[in-house]
Amino acid sequence: MRTLVTGGAGYVGSVSVRALLDAGHEVVVLDSLERGRREAVDGRAELVVGDVGDRDAVREALCCCDAVLHCAGYIDVAESVRSPDIYFENNARKPLVLLSQMREAGIDAIVFSSTAAVYGEPELTPIDEDAPLRPVNPYGESKKAFEAALGEASQEWGLRAVVLRYFNVAGAWPDGSLGEAHDPETHLIPRVLHALRDGIREFEVYGHDYPTPDGTCVRDYIHVCDLADAHRAGLERLMRGGSGCICNLGSGAGYTNLQVVAMCGQVTGQEIRVRFGPRRAGDPAVLVASWERARRELGWRARRSDLATIVRDAWAWERGGRFGQRDGMRRGG
Repeated sequence: MRTLVTGGAGYVGSVSVRALLDAGHEVVVLDSLERGRREAVDGRAELVVGDVGDRDAVREALCCCDAVLHCAGYIDVAESVRSPDIYFENNARKPLVLLSQMREAGIDAIVFSSTAAVYGEPELTPIDEDAPLRPVNPYGESKKAFEAALGEASQEWGLRAVVLRYFNVAGAWPDGSLGEAHDPETHLIPRVLHALRDGIREFEVYGHDYPTPDGTCVRDYIHVCDLADAHRAGLERLMRGGSGCICNLGSGAGYTNLQVVAMCGQVTGQEIRVRFGPRRAGDPAVLVASWERARRELGWRARRSDLATIVRDAWAWERGGRFGQRDGMRRGG
């Protein structure tokens, strides 16, 4: 199988690229490098530098491919609240060029790396795939919009799409050689660990008045390698001629932000002082997944997504210096 991975120089994309290559598949990466890193792209993959909204770049990258894994897009919830237009442009409108070029090339198989943010504030927990889609931020709305475009393409020309809605992804390649390096970093685990690596022992948690056991947000964490395995399983399903499907991914366990901070302290052997800041705009109180459908449809289950393993692997990545950037410089990924 030869797969185009959009956003393959980013965090989730680069780990998925490595997992696909290790499984014996050929990979082409399409990434603008605006927020990705060239050094994150596995040397065994072919890299095309370009945007999913650039018709010529997409056409070049799709040459001889059998399927697409779409990971490209913006991911910062707070940024989406401040600048909703760029989120709809990058997450919903530009990928329509990708779909049109897939149709022209006769490629009818795509795995979309979506988000649990499409659910918004859930009525029931854990959330299953039949829950209503009511995003509470532009990030979730933009992902919902592209999911709708996939549905329309399925009806119009037979596109088969595996849509994977996952919750908080974290962790790193187990040997610490590949991981998360966003600029700015907005995700909880890498923010805590990066601060600890730089000798900072006080950490701010956003919000402590949510309707949760300790007042902080509850999230279901998935290890990035488990997510990459789900991407591979979805692509292989489609290559066997299987139909599209929508699946949640997660561990089925929820952790509060304070529990996550405590685990970071436990794994690193360092004491962390917590201070509370205001809520972050667009953050639901609780997001925990039901992943039973992923088990049935993809034969998938989380294998490394217990919180201690996630933090240990992320800490190995931080201690390694994030692509050798031991001076603390952070870039996109």
